Amino acid sequence: MNVTREVILDLLPVYLSGEGSPDSRALVEDFLKQDPELAQSIRGRWVENMARAVPSTLPPELELKAFRRARRLLFWQRWSMGFAMFFTAMLASNQFTFSHGRLVDFHFLARDFPALFDVAAGLALSCWIAYFALRRGLRTTA
Repeated sequence: MNVTREVILDLLPVYLSGEGSPDSRALVEDFLKQDPELAQSIRGRWVENMARAVPSTLPPELELKAFRRARRLLFWQRWSMGFAMFFTAMLASNQFTFSHGRLVDFHFLARDFPALFDVAAGLALSCWIAYFALRRGLRTTA
């Protein structure tokens, strides 16, 4: 049977991925013995494919470590967002006093308690910074 180079090139993706049948692999290997130039380029592609496959096959303990790290970061991200929202809401807090259906007095946190307002603003800012830093740490790179 006369096999052309184009047929072998069509079979290369299957051969390089290791999904071909034993007959297809034997056919490609026999042709590569006759064409050393093609064999050299395929070896280069095979090395490239193996180099790309290595990072995806992680040892189980490394996967577990990455999973635990992601869980821990998600835990702290939820808490930092909760505290950030609480302290941000506290900045806008005020107190209204009614007596006999009429507004008697009102207090704004920023005006009446500036030291408490500054503390709440600092805590809100630091919690938001922590939240976005954790969010950035959890981003994946494709």
